[in-house]
Amino acid sequence: MQRHLISAADLTRDDAVQILDTAEEMARVADRPIKKLPTLRGRTIVNLFFEDSTRTRISFEAAEKRLSADVINFTAKGSSVSKGESLKDTAQTLEAMGVDAVVIRHGASGAPYRLANSGWIDAVVINAGDGTHQHPTQALLDAFTMRRRLVGRDAGLGRDLAGKRITLVGDVLHSRVARSNVDLLHTLGAEVTLVAPPTLVPVGVDTWPCEVSYDLDAVLPKSDAVMMLRVQRERMNAAFFPTEREYSRRYGLDGERMAKMPEHAIVMHPGPMVRGMEITAEVADSDRCTVVEQVANGVSIRMAVLYLLLGGNQPAVTHTRTEEK
Repeated sequence: MQRHLISAADLTRDDAVQILDTAEEMARVADRPIKKLPTLRGRTIVNLFFEDSTRTRISFEAAEKRLSADVINFTAKGSSVSKGESLKDTAQTLEAMGVDAVVIRHGASGAPYRLANSGWIDAVVINAGDGTHQHPTQALLDAFTMRRRLVGRDAGLGRDLAGKRITLVGDVLHSRVARSNVDLLHTLGAEVTLVAPPTLVPVGVDTWPCEVSYDLDAVLPKSDAVMMLRVQRERMNAAFFPTEREYSRRYGLDGERMAKMPEHAIVMHPGPMVRGMEITAEVADSDRCTVVEQVANGVSIRMAVLYLLLGGNQPAVTHTRTEEK
């Protein structure tokens, strides 16, 4: 493992499988009466969030506390950032406090890379989403969910997603989740197809390790997993499609379309969902939809990442030994 986790593209197949297998161990901790490990006791982790977040921030905080780390939560609103403080000054302030790791979400693509390589701070940096660039832990939890559902919880240990056909549908242009998933799923051997309106397909997508289609109905029958992406209006500065109704009719997933998918196929969404836009309530609430499962798996994946980057060589989960009498 490298020292920082900035991009899903930085992970080798062995790195990714190691994280997924470690997350499987961490998931067992959630089944215990006391969901706590002493692995990161005495380590200080700062959650540095310059953008709004619900799932990611709470998930990282839960993961850190389950590993017994000391947690500091930082939000840009109500901090000196609102007074004009730069990322450099914020980083140097954290360095002076002696933090061991920084989990950063930032609206500018490349901010986590800058923080990790600038020399401003001597701490592990984990990217929790930067602009439209990358969101590596989201891609890892998505792959973890796919492996559990499509390969099996125990059967999946040590295995990748070779041969699985994954379809990502929606606003690919503004989606860091799509970019991270394409990189990681390709590394794990999956076949990825992007489906989106032509206006929401990035320039240069032909260099990505995936296929591109504009016909959702043609792709669904041969997909093992379909991930719906939210239309990110907050990042849009133009009209990319005529109306919401038109978008939903062409690229939304409803019950009729879900019926075209293979019986074993699953429906995924990174959240937050816009019901009635990219996904109907019928699909979102069905047994095939893994949204809530993805949130639970997110805690396990982030525990695994924190353990592997900060935990040293000690075992993640200690098992009590019963002596023979």
